[in-house]
Amino acid sequence: MHACNSPLGGKGATVTQKARYQAVTEYFLAHSPNAETELVYDNPFQLLVAVILSAQCTDKRINLTTPALFAQFPTPQAMAAANFDSLFPYIKSISYPNNKTKHLLGMAQMLVQQFNGDVPLTVEELVKLPGVGRKTANVITSVIDNQPNMAVDTHVFRVSARLGLTKKATTPLAAEKQLIKHFAPMLIP
Repeated sequence: MHACNSPLGGKGATVTQKARYQAVTEYFLAHSPNAETELVYDNPFQLLVAVILSAQCTDKRINLTTPALFAQFPTPQAMAAANFDSLFPYIKSISYPNNKTKHLLGMAQMLVQQFNGDVPLTVEELVKLPGVGRKTANVITSVIDNQPNMAVDTHVFRVSARLGLTKKATTPLAAEKQLIKHFAPMLIP
């Protein structure tokens, strides 16, 4: 789209925020109607592990790494019983493997001790797990439980501001709240 014809506005154009959200919604419904994660997983625990590992790493690298990891540590109980030296070799090719090994061990132990080995499906509970921030929690709840949550990373934060979807959002959380407020009514029947 050329800027002058863009529903997102161009030079001298006055476009309402509602029109901007409508244009973005229509674009994605037309071009990517079934948005899905590219991470390969069989259950909520595997997705949680994959998303924790994916921070500052490509999904392709994660998908190459996780089959052996999941074969050795298929459950939270199996991972919780591991130690650093037994888990680290499976993820050493991923960015920040030392921290991520510690996070995975702590996350699995907490799942076993506090959640009976089940992945919780609220953002508030998920962010208590080591290695899980709000973005990861939003991915898990939206993918596993189809909750209307939005994972806001640096790119979403910047692009949504640049497109005029957010106004004066100075943090990813502020952007997330604005985006949910405006997108949810358009996407939830």
